[in-house]
Amino acid sequence: MTTLAEHLDRWASGDNARPPIAATIVALAKAAAELAEIVRLGPLAGDMAEVVAESRDGAGQKALDVRAEELFETRLRAAPVAWLASEELDHVLELTPGAPLAVALDPLDGSANIEQASMMGALFSILPAAGTGEASFLVPGGRQLAAGVVVYGSFTALVLTLGDGVDIFALDPRTGRFVLHRSGVRVPAARREYAINASNARHWPLPIKAYIEELVAGASGPRGVDYNMRWVACVVADLYRILVKGGIFLYPGDSRKGYEHGRLRLLYEAFPIAFIMDRAGGLASDGFHPILELTPADLHERTPLIFGSKDKVDRVMALHHASVPPAGQRPLFGQRGLFKAGS
Repeated sequence: MTTLAEHLDRWASGDNARPPIAATIVALAKAAAELAEIVRLGPLAGDMAEVVAESRDGAGQKALDVRAEELFETRLRAAPVAWLASEELDHVLELTPGAPLAVALDPLDGSANIEQASMMGALFSILPAAGTGEASFLVPGGRQLAAGVVVYGSFTALVLTLGDGVDIFALDPRTGRFVLHRSGVRVPAARREYAINASNARHWPLPIKAYIEELVAGASGPRGVDYNMRWVACVVADLYRILVKGGIFLYPGDSRKGYEHGRLRLLYEAFPIAFIMDRAGGLASDGFHPILELTPADLHERTPLIFGSKDKVDRVMALHHASVPPAGQRPLFGQRGLFKAGS
């Protein structure tokens, strides 16, 4: 079986720009494997769900959030990384001055699931380093050199794109090494699953309401087929499911205070997901534009995020452009009406 290190060695051979990227991914993978050990121990590792500090989203920073940040930061200090931007840090952290790369990181996604023995993960993007920390990260998502997500579930998976295709590696807990599990992953088309938090339906903008109405109507509606709904409350888990089963994920902005621009971070979550989706034949959007075309105005900017099979995301974008909700909700359909079916 091919290990991650072997895969990266072959990929980096003969190209002087690639070895630093490969070394950085190895460092990230080592931190992920170390965190997997803590996750596997659960409560035997201590009260990892204990709130130890305040956080920007109001949920509180938990002990496992802090531990995850420490593990990744320690490993990246030994990698060719000049700048680190983390969801857990207020400012960019300088690691190795003059190094060629910058890393944007969410070290622990789904920390609300710690006490529930449910899925969690991590996300990262690798970018070229610029002269200053913020300048390295306030760039379009298409500038990414590589991106990945780690999923802690029934097994620990690393989903990785080096810019050309998507591969999935599984952690062998006996050796602590990631091993190639699936290569050349493509998002399956025409799958009948969607993921959204339906409890917020009354707050959604009209295009999202219209799209979900199309799906809920099932075989008797404009799409003529029945759909299943999934919601894990961990975006990396939904990403993994869509990569292997297809479908669509929606976390729109809505009318609640603090949710107007969505809740997921453009730099730390949307960018790596969009890069992976794009390289797997899918699409990620904020409703109006592909995520990879966006540029963050600040490190912790939030965004609506819709990703999955390209035909489904295209349909959601068409509904947004038709209804123009920011311009006073002037829809081409009634509050309860349906658009004609699209792709």
